[in-house]
Amino acid sequence: MSGGAFQYNQYKIGQIAEDIQQTIDKNGLKLDEDLIKENKKWYGNDYYERFPEELYHYKYPDNVIEKFKEAVDILKKAEIYAQRIDWLLSGDDGEESFFRRLQEDLKQIENDKLVLFSETCYCNPKNGGDGICHCNIADTLVLKN
Repeated sequence: MSGGAFQYNQYKIGQIAEDIQQTIDKNGLKLDEDLIKENKKWYGNDYYERFPEELYHYKYPDNVIEKFKEAVDILKKAEIYAQRIDWLLSGDDGEESFFRRLQEDLKQIENDKLVLFSETCYCNPKNGGDGICHCNIADTLVLKN
């Protein structure tokens, strides 16, 4: 079994990052229908008529969301550092493989931040566009928003 120097708790750092990312992804969006149904069972059928604002996830301001995004990035890196150090301290990696794997894992985070420009373009139907793109950089990699 690999690692163990930190009692395998480094995954908790990643879980925090995922939880924050979910908050970012749901920011201001309407609750899904299953959750609305479930809440009606607990709070009564007229709950959302009395509290229509509760149909939506809380809407954090843009400057707060930007800090959440920074936190996700930092926490993902912290999880990687903890994992690599764990393996080094546990004897699963030597110093050379520690540096190599750390660099590979950190590079993967940066690669995960990249998407095709066509994914972010205003003409993309998921962004409200008509799907007809006239961009000459549609296949260029850019940072995710």
